[in-house]
Amino acid sequence: MKYSEAKLGRVFILRLEDGDILHDCVERFAREKQIKAASLIGLGGADKNSVLIVGPRQGRARVIEPNEIILNHVHEVTGVGTLFPNKEGNPVLHMHLACGRKSETYTGCVRRGIKVWHVMEIIIFELINCTAMRKKDTSTGFELMNPS
Repeated sequence: MKYSEAKLGRVFILRLEDGDILHDCVERFAREKQIKAASLIGLGGADKNSVLIVGPRQGRARVIEPNEIILNHVHEVTGVGTLFPNKEGNPVLHMHLACGRKSETYTGCVRRGIKVWHVMEIIIFELINCTAMRKKDTSTGFELMNPS
């Protein structure tokens, strides 16, 4: 385990609207407001044809290929995430949503494009005095959060 410490900064309340792309909106807002690091919660609706990354195709295979699912209907969603800068200093959102419709539920990462259905509420809790950043991990190819 690795860790660092941060303090709570500003809190932002966002309402994303019909057709907005979740990660694009949050990352753009973070750049505009100069949010370097944050934790997030969200809820609302994801439109049909939204894409979730739902794990690797081959489990613990050496080469990791993301497995995707395309939502075939509108789904209710709730999720949590983090925002940390990459090596260029750009904020990168890592957020997972649970997307449900009737008895069908999918859970996964929003990176490939969650399109808002009517409304999605996002609360951003800024983290200040934070040293964490995303760095490319050579063994997985992921941009992992590194706390120091």
